[in-house]
Amino acid sequence: MVVVMFVLLFVFLAMGMPVAISVGLPSLLYVIAERTIPDFVSVQRMIAGINTYSLLAIPFFIFAANLMNSGGITNRIFKSCEVGMGRVRGGLAYVNIIASVIFAGMSGAAIADAGGLGSIEIKAMREAKYDERITLGITAASSLIGPIIPPSMPVIVYGVIASASIGRLFAAGIIPGLIMALILASMIFGLDHIWKLPRGSKTTFMEKLLATKRAFLSLLTPIIILGGIFTGFFTPTEAAAIACLYALGLSLLYRDLNWKSFLETVKDSMVTTVQVLIIVAAAALFSWIIAREQIPQMFVAMVSNSGLSPWVIILLANVLLLFVGLFMETVASINLLVPVLLPVMIEMGMDPIQFGVVMILNLVIGTMTPPFGTVLFVLSSVANVSVEKVARSVVIFFPPLLVVLALINIYPQLTLWLPNLLFG
Repeated sequence: MVVVMFVLLFVFLAMGMPVAISVGLPSLLYVIAERTIPDFVSVQRMIAGINTYSLLAIPFFIFAANLMNSGGITNRIFKSCEVGMGRVRGGLAYVNIIASVIFAGMSGAAIADAGGLGSIEIKAMREAKYDERITLGITAASSLIGPIIPPSMPVIVYGVIASASIGRLFAAGIIPGLIMALILASMIFGLDHIWKLPRGSKTTFMEKLLATKRAFLSLLTPIIILGGIFTGFFTPTEAAAIACLYALGLSLLYRDLNWKSFLETVKDSMVTTVQVLIIVAAAALFSWIIAREQIPQMFVAMVSNSGLSPWVIILLANVLLLFVGLFMETVASINLLVPVLLPVMIEMGMDPIQFGVVMILNLVIGTMTPPFGTVLFVLSSVANVSVEKVARSVVIFFPPLLVVLALINIYPQLTLWLPNLLFG
């Protein structure tokens, strides 16, 4: 019956059915067909999958990100970065990357970056006459920094499923996220020699000082969130709630948030939260069935007896994750694949913290690739262009992302040094 369940999963996904239904319906059919399992077990397992304290951080971070976009915080951060770059050639492309790094420390979601910050970045780069390929490509690529640099929604889900420290996972993503930013900036520097990117407007010291002053409280947000987590002052879940309160306070202070936009922000946050948690609940039942059938143990035994070297197995795992990322949503992929792949990676000598960053980067690269890349669809809507045009634009930015992926696979200390330093 478990074979039928997997077949139905892929058939439903190929038909374009929602991920939660594609995962949940075959799982329910398995429970019904296996007469030894009481029917109420399916409900218990689904509720247990989302009845976790750490998952409370997800709705809070989603709400905080939406508040920042609608409350003027995102715009102030972008403007301060733009003014700071001055007359640098290709300055807005660098601003795109820097703003994404800062916003990543507040939102933790590529879609929030692409949808909120992306709309500001695309408008500014178009007005400055940047090539559309650069405009769309760097906006998509830089948005992927969001799920890597903490706080990160996929990291929270991975930590819950893998029973790993979320604090250590947050710390593990900082260096890879900064490397992503540096390599993307190097890519822009190289492209400037080919396409001669536009220069920014000349700005005085006073203009830079004024822009920094206007954005100062906004720029404190990631420092407050990450500083509180890494000093142990509050947990990641509490940090998410504090991020909401701080973002709401700034939005009211800036007077950029009215009652109508606040209600719209609440509605959007509720819809996104429900979508994520329904997927987590369905995947929890699916994962329980996988564990019941002892598929992870069989998979580990098969890999161990294959005679392949650990590096070949790690390479194949990365290829599998990249492939899955093309077709499945990140949260669902984490729920489904962690129980199967994590034991194998541990057997191959990879630390669960390192594998968490490797897995998430693989999967988020899939969010800017066809056919189901969510970042592609968000940017298509924001930029008012076809998905195909966005997809063609992002192709040139795949190599730097794959370089980062290779580095964190080959050098464990890129992900493990900072967690070991902070947490022992």
